[in-house]
Amino acid sequence: MLMNHNERRKRLRRVFNGSSCVSPASVYDPLSARLAQTVGFEIGIFSGSLACATTLAAPDLNLVTLTEFAEQVRRIMRVSDLSLVVDADNGHGNALNTMRTIEELEFAGVSLISIEDLALPMRFSQPEGATELVSLEEMAGKIKAAVRARQDDDLMIAGRTAALTCEGRPSAVARARAYAHAGADAIFLVGAKTLDDIEAVHRAAGLPVIVGLGPPALSRKDMAARGARMLTQGHQPLAAAVNALRETYEHFLGGGSPAELEKKIASREQMEQLVFCDEYRQRQRQYLHVE
Repeated sequence: MLMNHNERRKRLRRVFNGSSCVSPASVYDPLSARLAQTVGFEIGIFSGSLACATTLAAPDLNLVTLTEFAEQVRRIMRVSDLSLVVDADNGHGNALNTMRTIEELEFAGVSLISIEDLALPMRFSQPEGATELVSLEEMAGKIKAAVRARQDDDLMIAGRTAALTCEGRPSAVARARAYAHAGADAIFLVGAKTLDDIEAVHRAAGLPVIVGLGPPALSRKDMAARGARMLTQGHQPLAAAVNALRETYEHFLGGGSPAELEKKIASREQMEQLVFCDEYRQRQRQYLHVE
């Protein structure tokens, strides 16, 4: 039997209240979430970029709607015990839209929702690659609205800032402090290059830090000592799956046989375990009288 949503959220809060820095499994659908849990992960992460890629085959341009995003979250949570961290972009609009986003994703079962301060979607005539932030006041208002909208106090709200990449450390520190004052439970810091970046934001906010794609030279142990409790590491599992699919399709297009792939693919037993075959067979026997 799966854990209830509150149990998952309490488990994640224990991580953020601890002293270690962990990395979540990047998951994008029910099967990947099941596999991550099977190998031992307790925390997963699902983002808008993954949703765009897997539901629309589109780039990360905020094209996925809240309804599409929340529905995929529900599918993931239906079959896994992961404490799911979700990057909800800019909350899908203003502060009122952000409240709706929190309501939908909390109901779907997530354990932490991050809202970012990027000005999204891109405006007309915005230079390609340019990073623009909403005002500190607007973003603080979104955090306040997000906190007000949640029903379960164990659901974590993280204020995500890209200020390091476009405005520098003083701005990142000021924003972290403001987001903490607005009620955020954690700061999601993008663009950290040094341990000092992490420590400065942690000290200013007095909150645990999520580090988005920290430099490889920084160890999780050193980050943990500066207040980081989570390090995201990109979405390589999806890229690996794409490569495996490409190789398999090319194999068959070139006339290859299934037997030649036997050592490269999951066994029938592994696949049956991931998709609950034993449980469904039991249901067939019990409710359909299938022998």
